[in-house]
Amino acid sequence: MPRTVRALLLLPPAPSPPTYAALKAAFHAPLLTVLQQLARSPQRAHGRAILEIALPCPHLYGRLDAPRGSLYAATESLVAGLYKLICIIAAQHAIDTEDAEGVDARIILVAYPRNGKLDQPAPESTPEHEMQGPAVDLNTLARSPRCWDPMFSVQCEEGEGLLKHFLALSGVARNVQRVRGGIVTVESATPTESPVSPVNHLSVAVGGTFDHLHIGHKLLLTMFAFALGRRHSHDDQAPSVLTVGITGDELLKNKKYAAFLESWHARQQGVHDFLMSVLYFGQPDDNRIGVEELKEAGPNGHAVHVSYPFGLLIKYVEIWDPFGPTITDEAITALVLSLETRGGGKAVNSKRLEKGWRELEVFEVSVLDASEEGRVDETFQSKLSSTEIRRNRSEGSPSQK
Repeated sequence: MPRTVRALLLLPPAPSPPTYAALKAAFHAPLLTVLQQLARSPQRAHGRAILEIALPCPHLYGRLDAPRGSLYAATESLVAGLYKLICIIAAQHAIDTEDAEGVDARIILVAYPRNGKLDQPAPESTPEHEMQGPAVDLNTLARSPRCWDPMFSVQCEEGEGLLKHFLALSGVARNVQRVRGGIVTVESATPTESPVSPVNHLSVAVGGTFDHLHIGHKLLLTMFAFALGRRHSHDDQAPSVLTVGITGDELLKNKKYAAFLESWHARQQGVHDFLMSVLYFGQPDDNRIGVEELKEAGPNGHAVHVSYPFGLLIKYVEIWDPFGPTITDEAITALVLSLETRGGGKAVNSKRLEKGWRELEVFEVSVLDASEEGRVDETFQSKLSSTEIRRNRSEGSPSQK
């Protein structure tokens, strides 16, 4: 029976500024080694390999409770750059990152100081609100109940320091493999922040088709989750809400290779599987996690709600139009979208203004491209296209070919 391998790669703190060239110099070698090893691993026997990549972010250290607006640009640049590098490596070396039998890479943001010196002693137990990702402290990651085997660490001074802290906090014996690192450059220590006082958003929305989840989707969903601020653990507070609008099946009938489209429920489950892996670092079988499917008449009436014990509610809503809950739920305060759908954000805010509601703060994610790598572009783009993934499936060929 195919086995799922779950691996963890601890990277050293990210270069600054995180240009593509700097990220490539720092992380190409360890990423290539680990991706190739997992792709060829006999352990999984054609099963799935999940690679969780812990990316230490000095600009987040001590600031996880701060509103995310002033931290968003620097974080998005890092996440987009690293996912881009992963996709380029996969394209260059024919590593499957799209199919169920491929390597499923996911980035976890870790608030960690550049000098490796942790200011505060670790608490004996992790407060529940600290379990909210996709940005967590090292203590939360190390003490999470996830079983990583294998686990990879990068051979360099910063990597060894991070591993030492991780193992001390974890208190669990780990099968650690060390891989060769690159060169991490640091030219600017502190990213520029917005002069405007940011809002602590507690209700954020995103929308899409999310067919055959790929790296572009992962970037969008990671930054969507990051835009949600943390609530403090008071029982009388309403939960924080992440609203995911997922296009209904009826609207997709005219898509290319429609016979290979995933159903709404399959797409919802794929999004949830990814979000849970970057959002929740508690016990996966906690009986306080609630799941409810709603089937009400009218627009946005069909939804799956998932609630978590630290005060988070994720609403997966079937949408029938380009707006979804953003024009029916006044409580939403922010929208995350890709640069290529910027016009959709403007249309949403126009509708909200017509209703006398406040505009949403719009956060954008980059459109990934491989312009720096020349001839790899066509293969690279095929890994970021649900249409191409469906086409490959219609032809019965692996996505990477």
